[in-house]
Amino acid sequence: MTSSYNTSERGAVSGLLIATILLSILSAAAIGGGIWAYLNYTEQKTDVDGKIDVAVTTAKKEQADADEAKFAEREKEPNREFVGPEDYGRLTFEYPKTWSVYVDKDITEGGSYEAYLNPVTVPPVAATQQYALRVTIEQSDYEEVIDKYDQLVKKGDLRASSVTVGGNNGTRLEGSFTKDIRGSAVIYKIRDKTLTLRTDADTFKPDFNALIATIKFNQ
Repeated sequence: MTSSYNTSERGAVSGLLIATILLSILSAAAIGGGIWAYLNYTEQKTDVDGKIDVAVTTAKKEQADADEAKFAEREKEPNREFVGPEDYGRLTFEYPKTWSVYVDKDITEGGSYEAYLNPVTVPPVAATQQYALRVTIEQSDYEEVIDKYDQLVKKGDLRASSVTVGGNNGTRLEGSFTKDIRGSAVIYKIRDKTLTLRTDADTFKPDFNALIATIKFNQ
């Protein structure tokens, strides 16, 4: 009887021990799973929060940039009127009030008329300098002026197209005029002279397009 009892007792103890061990393993696994789930949740939450922060920062910057651009556009208004010499067809057009004008060559002694426009201040006149707008009225035949750009058009550096303002037909050029100048120009015949308006950078193209739509001159 004693032997049988001891055997039963040992069996019960062994079963309890096994159950305790299994319970401990399951508890450890559950705790480990909980910790893993928490860490995974924390990592994902941090990642999501980081993405939200980046998105918010990006949205704020985009809004600030948009507001700044709108402010800059409003600052250009109302436009001012440019008026060229009477003897050279009295060219007029509207330009942003934030631009300055510098007349480099007037017509007191004849010859070409040259004016330069640029935001705030006009840099010293130089062939390689970029300006928002160059205005030239030269005593040259229209076809002669157009021919100056023929090689650049043939090479593909410039694209030429027809343009009309106030019933007057002209030529528009787009592309690289030199290695330093990439922009747009319109060329018109005024009486026995030729008018060229050119912007030296694509940055000014929206202003240039708005400006040339207001061009008027006498024939």
